[in-house]
Amino acid sequence: MKILITGAAGFIGMTTSLRLLARGDEVVGLDNLNDYYDVNLKLSRLKRLTAHERFRFIKLDVGDRPGMAALFAAEKFDRVIHLAAQAGVRYSLQNPHAYVDSNLIGFVNVLEGCRHGGVQHLVYASSSSVYGGNTRMPFSEHDSVDHPVSLYAATKKANELMAHTYSHLYGLPTTGLRFFTVYGPWGRPDMALFLFTRAILEGKPIDVFNFGKMQRDFTYVEDIVEGVVRVLDRIATVNPAYDPLVADPATSSAPYRVFNIGNNSPVPLLDFIACIERALGKTAKKRLLPLQDGDVPATYANTDALNDWVGFVPATPIDEGIANFVAWYREYYES
Repeated sequence: MKILITGAAGFIGMTTSLRLLARGDEVVGLDNLNDYYDVNLKLSRLKRLTAHERFRFIKLDVGDRPGMAALFAAEKFDRVIHLAAQAGVRYSLQNPHAYVDSNLIGFVNVLEGCRHGGVQHLVYASSSSVYGGNTRMPFSEHDSVDHPVSLYAATKKANELMAHTYSHLYGLPTTGLRFFTVYGPWGRPDMALFLFTRAILEGKPIDVFNFGKMQRDFTYVEDIVEGVVRVLDRIATVNPAYDPLVADPATSSAPYRVFNIGNNSPVPLLDFIACIERALGKTAKKRLLPLQDGDVPATYANTDALNDWVGFVPATPIDEGIANFVAWYREYYES
């Protein structure tokens, strides 16, 4: 198949592209290479991709309406994996307009491209952050998510609503994946694992929010990619049992689906830090701080729906995943 991956120079985008290239697909990778974090890391990821003859890179911002329209008209993609977004919960408190430009306007441009380009299936990244103020654990796709606590979360929920509209109006099959705290080799420098590893190696203190009373459903990147590819291969369909009198947010009478993709095993933050310490052979200096605005104390994915749909749930143990990250980090930065 000919597949467009937006955000191809990103952490998940690179890993997904490599998986699809390995199985024989043609991949067109799109990215704007913005400087939200180290551009050199993005270029290093791209270097791995451009070594493949079936990969082409296009530098383009998803918010560029004429550019996106021209891209879809020229390329005639079979399927699309939309991963490009302005990431980060905390940054959304500082620069809200970046989230509107990328996550809302950019998503409309992708939807319009898929609609007019006859795309068979759109798979897009949502986020566990949509659960916001929900406290019932584990988080289920069948629960309401109407109380976001950050603009980032609100834009991801908006993406799900926008996708449903296009599935309903135009019959475009769409599947949203709510990622839960993705980590692993080639990860983002603004994420906890990266920040903690760097600080511990440099002998600097790490910021531990909510005084360490946090839990996250850390999900290894290769597990995420396995789920993305399996979902891509199973085109979203209508739910024949859908009852509008008891509306299910995860399915519809349109070809629309939403799934959690998490490890289904929340890890206390202090245990996570202990895993990093063991992998590095060094002890962290901890600076205990209160919960930050826009953050939530815990995440925990119910993955029953994903398992029922594609027969897969993430399961990489946290110590194995962290060891793999630390090995990559040392090779990349210290060699």
